[in-house]
Amino acid sequence: MRIATWNVNSIRSRQEHLLAWLDQSRPDVVGLQETKVPDGEFPHGPLEALGYQAAVSGQKTYNGVALLSPHDLEDVRVGFTALLPGDAEAEALGEQRRVISAWVEGVRVVDLYVPNGSALESDKYGYKLAWLGCLRRYLDVQRSQGEPLCVLGDFNIAPEARDIHDPARLEGGIMASAAEREALRACLGDDLQDAFRLFASATGHWSWWDYRSGGWPRDRGWRIDHVYLCPLLQQRALGCRIDRDERGRERPSDHAPVVVELADEPEEDPEE
Repeated sequence: MRIATWNVNSIRSRQEHLLAWLDQSRPDVVGLQETKVPDGEFPHGPLEALGYQAAVSGQKTYNGVALLSPHDLEDVRVGFTALLPGDAEAEALGEQRRVISAWVEGVRVVDLYVPNGSALESDKYGYKLAWLGCLRRYLDVQRSQGEPLCVLGDFNIAPEARDIHDPARLEGGIMASAAEREALRACLGDDLQDAFRLFASATGHWSWWDYRSGGWPRDRGWRIDHVYLCPLLQQRALGCRIDRDERGRERPSDHAPVVVELADEPEEDPEE
């Protein structure tokens, strides 16, 4: 089973890139972020022509998440309130479309677009920390349901210094502050593990290169797009890669896809 995450930074602008990548890579499920279209304008037709269905939660101009799969997308849940009904903060935070999940081929896939936070002195930074606090509660409920769990998306957080091209300058700032990292660790708990770090320990692996300041040609990147796996799925993990080639295309997203490969779930022995 192949599971991917990709911040496409506008599905309108990157539709042809996405279709070509899907046709070549054929993931079993992919979580998209920053689709930036209302639900009624999502390009279902071209995706269906490739054999992919989509579950979407979008809004005009900003944010937006979607799950794509050639398999059935079952029990689709949109927003924090799907698991936190009656939670006033979850309802308020849900005005920005950043959370969607579905049951796909025996796995609960949760697709997230975590707020950027802008700057440590910005009100958006406080919003980001509040959002992560709500995510922790959401994932606690999700864990209680006992489903095999994959949490993926654009987290806008570099977990460690090795996930930044220039940690001496950037450590402690936005996307690399102690409070953000602590909030992320609280969300993940002891069970959800970074799939990429199961296979690669070195620095120099990036998933996002800023459009500004020559980020891509200078390879000045960050690893902020992640796939987290529960213990059961960790046992099935065969590899995880960042598809850098997509960032090098003409008019690309500033993010590259991250893809994890899982072994097929073993069949149960027939009863004798």
